[in-house]
Amino acid sequence: MRYRPLGATGLTVSELGFGCASWWGKPRFEECTAIGLVHEAIDQGVTLFDTGASYSAGEAEPRLGRALKGRDAGRLVIATKAGTYHAGGGRIGRDMSPAAIVASTERSLRNLGLEALGLLQLHGPAIHELNDEMLETLAGLRARGLVRAVGLNSFDPAVMAHAVGLPGIDVIMVDYNVLRPGREPLIARAAAAGKGVLAGMPLAMGHTRPLLARLKGPQDVWYAARALAKHRGELARGRRFRFLHRLPGMSGSQAALAYVLANPGVSAAVFGATRPEHLRENLAASGMLLPADVMARIRSAQNASH
Repeated sequence: MRYRPLGATGLTVSELGFGCASWWGKPRFEECTAIGLVHEAIDQGVTLFDTGASYSAGEAEPRLGRALKGRDAGRLVIATKAGTYHAGGGRIGRDMSPAAIVASTERSLRNLGLEALGLLQLHGPAIHELNDEMLETLAGLRARGLVRAVGLNSFDPAVMAHAVGLPGIDVIMVDYNVLRPGREPLIARAAAAGKGVLAGMPLAMGHTRPLLARLKGPQDVWYAARALAKHRGELARGRRFRFLHRLPGMSGSQAALAYVLANPGVSAAVFGATRPEHLRENLAASGMLLPADVMARIRSAQNASH
């Protein structure tokens, strides 16, 4: 496993991080398997684990906390998110008030069994919510020793561009993959400003593979249904990238991760996995380089899909 600095935070993270969310955190997914994936990731050198207070109907954080019991968490960077919460009935609540952020942070620490978070991220804030009061609140959490770094996760490029200019924000998490090259100018600006950049969805949610080819278990059906409901456009664009799954010497997932990690502004690519074989396959992408002709084919497909 290779490691990269997390911007100017003073933290170093594995260039591949493990995302503890979605099916991984659901009670329907066997806990022993979920915890086993975390343990294997740690044993393979992963130091970055990303979750959120609202993930998996509020079950992801406590499960990650149970997975960390008995492990040396001092060398890990545990990241979570505040500002959203499980509201019951499959609904996600939202409260971006400074008081709620403090309460969420303290609750996350209890869920995770930690004394301090490596990274606290605001989960989808609006620009007007990134005001002086919020920045003072985040600075206060850091001064209390509850968090080492602060940042935000958003799918809104305008919010992320605004965050890059805020001195109180250390890290941004963006949705970056072969289907979303438009994030590259933002990543470059963030890196130039000393921000750590986490790439979420680096595998493009599997949309470069045929949908039916992925259906091997209940988690696959769940992810496929979500893709059909929310990401039909990307499923269509993903067809142009099927060649990634026919490359010699690397799998399609490894090629997708290598593309993201080829960007020098990226501190880490964060992926999820619910099968040990997929975890091992993805972790093997650390240090892989895409041949120039493959990168050229990716750029060609990206240009054709716009």
